[in-house]
Amino acid sequence: MTRIDFYFNAADRLQVACRLAGKAVAQRRRVVIFAPQAEVAQRIDRLLWTWPATGFVPHCRAGDALAAETPVLIAHDAADAASASEVLLNLDAACPDFFERYERLLEIVSQEDADRLAARTRYAWYRDRGYAMRSHDLAGAAAE
Repeated sequence: MTRIDFYFNAADRLQVACRLAGKAVAQRRRVVIFAPQAEVAQRIDRLLWTWPATGFVPHCRAGDALAAETPVLIAHDAADAASASEVLLNLDAACPDFFERYERLLEIVSQEDADRLAARTRYAWYRDRGYAMRSHDLAGAAAE
């Protein structure tokens, strides 16, 4: 069964996504970043080229010719996200229909009210179906 991690109180969802993708790559895990909105996909693509400040996270679009060799893929629909990856990082407001294909699902929640509301709905949906979930308060981590 998929393990789900919620990272909440993110000051910047996309920076947290870059950090989590970089961490997964360092652990030799393949990641699919699900970003169905074109603007979000473009922004995460640009950020991954410059994160961390002294490097980048190797990535490409899911349909790219190098997708099979690249540890981080950016997908905009379920068909693109059907790769053999271990981690799905969801940047959509809804639960991805295909998340059960992955060992782990990462959900990042900003401090914005609309994002929190959508995240509560996703959290309740996963909880009501019996998924193992962990929560990580990023505001508390930043204060330490």
